[in-house]
Amino acid sequence: MTGRGDNEDTITPPLLAKTWARGIAFQVTLRGRARDLSSDNRWLRSARLELAYFSGRTLLASRTTRGAGAILRFERVRPRGKGAFRPLARAEITPAFLDRAIRALKRWGYDIVSLDEACDRAVRLAGSHRFACLTFDGAWKDLITHGYPVLARHGVPFTVYVPTAFPDGLGEAWWLALEAVIARETRISLVIDHREQRFNVSTPAEKYELFAYLSRWLRKLPPAELSVAIRDLCSRHSVDLAALTREASMNWADIARLASDPNVTIGSATVHHHVLANLKHADAAREITMGQAVLEAALHRPVRHMAFPFGDRDAFRRSDVVSAQQAGFISAASSIGGVVQAEGRTDLHALPRIAWEGRIRSLRALKVLMAGVTLPKAKAEPQAKLDLG
Repeated sequence: MTGRGDNEDTITPPLLAKTWARGIAFQVTLRGRARDLSSDNRWLRSARLELAYFSGRTLLASRTTRGAGAILRFERVRPRGKGAFRPLARAEITPAFLDRAIRALKRWGYDIVSLDEACDRAVRLAGSHRFACLTFDGAWKDLITHGYPVLARHGVPFTVYVPTAFPDGLGEAWWLALEAVIARETRISLVIDHREQRFNVSTPAEKYELFAYLSRWLRKLPPAELSVAIRDLCSRHSVDLAALTREASMNWADIARLASDPNVTIGSATVHHHVLANLKHADAAREITMGQAVLEAALHRPVRHMAFPFGDRDAFRRSDVVSAQQAGFISAASSIGGVVQAEGRTDLHALPRIAWEGRIRSLRALKVLMAGVTLPKAKAEPQAKLDLG
């Protein structure tokens, strides 16, 4: 998902943020160096993982809560970017880190297995060796260009979850567009709740806070409203949403290339990668079944695994788990943390995965999480106090 070098700078709590309707500024006041507002939680999480490693909790967990194995969730694989504003860096790992992680898993004695094998081990008696399963969400182009060469060199199996509208050129990666707009602009306008809002964001800290605020708002919208909102934002600030999404996404030729490799499992991430919890039950079920049907038609083979888009506890409901079962999927993966237990004690249609935070590059942290160590939930990041009146 790298910590800061020191703790000298402090954010004045609470962050002061004010928004006025129709043309007044969004203001953030903080003391000291501007930085990513999530850095405190990230640094604390990294420190806790390092402490768990050196305190021996990893060894204790490996004997008590280690389970049958663990499924790792990655998204993008590409060289480390530059710039002070990179809110999506948490979803990126470098090819070098991927190589280090695979070497470490082998060194630690993990069997790196396919998703089919992981599901099979989840219902059997625990074996002497734990497994690791590598999964990649989103079917991003950089997985082909930067990740696949590493994975192929190691000869390890992995799974790619594809939202089928994206290789069709019809997907909308709204989070990429939001990052692009905020990175480029210092004055941003859009309509929120039928009211014109304008924001002044000249520092990285202001940009990070606005990104957090707008991404939370957008994620809660029904898909049709989200599409209108992000298209309006992109139109106002000359960002080509369709081109940005196409450039970042695999096409069908890329997916066919991966599918021809016996080490690669292609899974579904629905059609449009909507938050299923924001849809009516029938619409969510249709997203699940249509994503499967499109992939099976394109690949001429059964598609037996899926991942819930975004995958956190707010992203899907129990009814969506049932829909995945009824569609005939062997598994449906979440991004809720945890290890996979043996003897059928893990629900295969709400599979836990270790969602790797790309800004943490410690293999010790990886070893702690793979051992089943859980950490207290981090405090919520400071949120803007908005005066919309």
